[in-house]
Amino acid sequence: MAVEASLVKELREKTGAGILDCQKALAESGGDMAKAVEWLREKGLALAQKKAGRVTNEGLIGSYIHPGGKLGVLVEINCETDFVAKTEEFSELVKDVAMQIAAASPSYLRREDVPASVIEAEKAIYRVQAKESGKPPSVCEKIVAGRLEKFFGEVCLLEQPFVKEPGTTVSELLSRKIAKLGENIAVRRFARYRMGEE
Repeated sequence: MAVEASLVKELREKTGAGILDCQKALAESGGDMAKAVEWLREKGLALAQKKAGRVTNEGLIGSYIHPGGKLGVLVEINCETDFVAKTEEFSELVKDVAMQIAAASPSYLRREDVPASVIEAEKAIYRVQAKESGKPPSVCEKIVAGRLEKFFGEVCLLEQPFVKEPGTTVSELLSRKIAKLGENIAVRRFARYRMGEE
């Protein structure tokens, strides 16, 4: 299928993907823009998974100080080469993640970092709430599982909805950047400071 150049340009501006990838996505989706975007996202996620095992020992430490100086964030994001670390796109990513941490106040980087004791305490609370609702035990367990997923989405940075694009998680944002920049990218650590908090 021949793809119009104007459609390729529009898809490229929307996604940041390469020209050939945009042409292929539009051809695969029969010219449907929404399907082409989805095709590119799926391809990006697959590419990101391939790159996930590669070593990331370059990168940047970024900061964000909220106006008024009472809230600040430091974040370390790593990539494979200093070439990518020096790009505007990577710098923008570091700023966006620092702002995410300031706005959404995650406690952990990923769900594997949440202590088992915290997870068990949350489950206990959700079980009591589910039992009090009068639902059967099988439904109660599903309610507990659903609320636990929501909890991870609130307290784990990589699972939080990205503040600038709520339909996308921070993890999906990183996957898109990995696909676009062609290198593995990982958030290594972060610290969030609020005046007067321990």
